[in-house]
Amino acid sequence: MLELKDIYYEIEEDGVKKTIIDGINLTIDDNKFVVITGPNGGGKSTLARLISGVAKPTSGNIIYNGTDITDMNITERARLGVSFAFQQPVRFKGIKVLDLIRLAAGEKLSPSTACEYLAAVGLCARDYINREVDASLSGGELKRIEIATILARATDLSIFDEPEAGIDLWSFKNLIKVFEKLHNENESTIIIISHQERILNIADEVVVLADGKISKKGSKDEILPDLLKGTGECRFMVSE
Repeated sequence: MLELKDIYYEIEEDGVKKTIIDGINLTIDDNKFVVITGPNGGGKSTLARLISGVAKPTSGNIIYNGTDITDMNITERARLGVSFAFQQPVRFKGIKVLDLIRLAAGEKLSPSTACEYLAAVGLCARDYINREVDASLSGGELKRIEIATILARATDLSIFDEPEAGIDLWSFKNLIKVFEKLHNENESTIIIISHQERILNIADEVVVLADGKISKKGSKDEILPDLLKGTGECRFMVSE
């Protein structure tokens, strides 16, 4: 179980404090597929970074499986079983894709097993398995490779920040299947930051974040009808 208790996050710009996350309280039960959506600038990616440990809240507590992880960094949280896929993946010059997947899995996977993870995200494995994770790869390719490493880790909690960014439509359709498989077969908790209707449609719960606050939370059947109307706070909705 993940619990966010009275979470605030502030930054300072030109000597003026700005509140990005404004007193969020949120509980996510085990084995849930949760999509956090909302208008741009509402704090979605910031919230993902706070949960993963990339950033630390100004105040409040983050509890994961009964442990207060508020002061833990991303590496410490990873050891507890938390994975995070960045909106803009990190490049690792000098590291081959095969080695990166092995590092993620924590074991020396065979090339054929590693290739299965690449195939799952729509990459032709033989073209990528021995390539370096550097500037020669496009943003979309890096995104898919990063998602492959999350699959290899198979952690209890996986967080994806706009996984559809830079992904072509064919690969995006396959990613939907990947997320469903990850959730159903591993019985893991998945949190996805997304505007995409197809991702929202496979969620157990939808959280709408606007101006740093939760404006709505409920099942997709409760939340989606209002989002699809495209009115008010729901104009951000994107459909493929």
